[in-house]
Amino acid sequence: MPLIRRRTADRKPWFRRAAQPRMDPTYGDPQLAAVRAAAQAGDWPGIRGPLAAAADAGDDELLTWLAEGVMLVPGAERCLSAAVAAEPDSALALLALGARQVEWAWEARTRKMAKYVSREQFELFHQRLALAQGHLYEAAERAPQWAAPWYFLQIAGRGLQVGPVIAERRFEATVRRAPFHLPAHRQQLQQVCRKWGGSHEQMHAFAREAMLAAPEGGRLGELVAVAHLEHWLDESREAQERYFRDPQVVLDLYEAAERSVHHPDHPREQDWTRGFNTFAMAFSLAGERAAAADLFDVLDGAVTEFPWMYLSADPVAAFTLHRNRAAKG
Repeated sequence: MPLIRRRTADRKPWFRRAAQPRMDPTYGDPQLAAVRAAAQAGDWPGIRGPLAAAADAGDDELLTWLAEGVMLVPGAERCLSAAVAAEPDSALALLALGARQVEWAWEARTRKMAKYVSREQFELFHQRLALAQGHLYEAAERAPQWAAPWYFLQIAGRGLQVGPVIAERRFEATVRRAPFHLPAHRQQLQQVCRKWGGSHEQMHAFAREAMLAAPEGGRLGELVAVAHLEHWLDESREAQERYFRDPQVVLDLYEAAERSVHHPDHPREQDWTRGFNTFAMAFSLAGERAAAADLFDVLDGAVTEFPWMYLSADPVAAFTLHRNRAAKG
């Protein structure tokens, strides 16, 4: 099995005390932290400034990143609704409100399995998603060059079960404006999972094709690892124990890591730690402890909820367990 290249500048040898594992909703990004703080304070100008700067720079992934930060702040819909009322033609206000309403809808559904969700909760879920779609379509009309509204429409569409044709159109609308938009590819991967009406074959093909179409060193190699985790999760307990020991699966992981997280051109920006966490978990499940240890080393305790939530309701605990195993070799 090929060895994963280590970057000397990133090495923090295991004989040193590893950093305490922790989850940071801002991923250590001061700009995201400022936007989230503004959303928590109901400060629309504080939200609008960074979003406008990203939009003016033509940075679609940054605009998505910051809008998604606002999206995840409970209660932000109140100040954003007021912003749209005050600035009804503002594409930024419409985008931010539509994005927040998508998460607001999932909050109404409580993210439980469908059989545990009441009819009243489903009705509220769909009502809020319909509101979100309306605002996102308006944002897309006012700023046709932006990928961000189409990205959030991808998420809304899955909740509304718009079907594979419309879902594909929304994904294509996003990547037509930003070809290597990682969040959009993550959403489309979920769309083609078997649990959402796709298949394992379709999911793996999408992940691999996206990775190979992107420049080496980019972030889309993460999709290959996610696809294998999704496939593993869908197997029986007995089959799960064998899944990551399949030599072809292990080879897929090494190839994808070499094209992404361990490539010298791989960017360390936004939620880059999510990709490292994803590969760390996949390699750990595969018994490739040296490969996992190298990734844990670079992370230095930075835990992301995905994918550890697949192992435990406490992602930090799951991360810690697997990091400790990898450290033992």
